[in-house]
Amino acid sequence: MAAPTICVPGQRICRLEETCKQGNGTYPRNGYIYSSLAGYLHTFEDEDGKSLIEVKTQEEQNVVPSVDAIVTTRITNVNPRFCKCLILSVGKIPLREPFRGQIRKEDVRATEKDKLSLGDAHSYILSTAENELGVVIATSEAGATLEPISWCKMKCPKTMAEEFRKVAKVQPKYVQYAGT
Repeated sequence: MAAPTICVPGQRICRLEETCKQGNGTYPRNGYIYSSLAGYLHTFEDEDGKSLIEVKTQEEQNVVPSVDAIVTTRITNVNPRFCKCLILSVGKIPLREPFRGQIRKEDVRATEKDKLSLGDAHSYILSTAENELGVVIATSEAGATLEPISWCKMKCPKTMAEEFRKVAKVQPKYVQYAGT
């Protein structure tokens, strides 16, 4: 059995090609995949048939949101310019501690995805700039779970009131069922 490959931060691991992609503990730069932490190199095939390159430490790692990551959030505060939220998971990995995030009014749209950033030192700037992104679960003022009726509206089953929301078009590969 071969000894595991040890990586250090900034170490170039491999060329970024069509057959592989970077995962946790790595980042892409100038056509290569680099290690972002000290740990062991792990490669395995993902559901797309590509080799996923990851660097893991021996202890459980806390995933950090990155640009283009799919995150699950809980909205904590809403005002006319933006809403504040807590990032609860990155991809399918739940976080030990939530990160703070913000969704600005101008980032609730279907175009100009390339204007996103990681925000400042206090919070991540998030966007719902794709059809798959948006509200998945919401509660009405009457306390009932809102039901989606179109891509931009949800309806309260108790009061029949309609509320504007940018509704997510959740893809089956992102759905996790209880007990799995």
